[in-house]
Amino acid sequence: MFTKIKTYLSATYDELVNKVSWPTWQELQNSAVIVMIATFIIAFLVFIMDISLKNVMELIYGLFK
Repeated sequence: MFTKIKTYLSATYDELVNKVSWPTWQELQNSAVIVMIATFIIAFLVFIMDISLKNVMELIYGLFK
């Protein structure tokens, strides 16, 4: 049982060290900026939808007063 665990951990370490291509610092920074911009755009779109639906619901509720 411990042999299987040791083999698994050894293979995992070997793959992480020798087979995975890690991004450079510049690539990480570029990706982070893209994610931040996309997050702000999505948040803005959700905000606009929220305001729009709030106004529509107030209009609908206003018809039944």
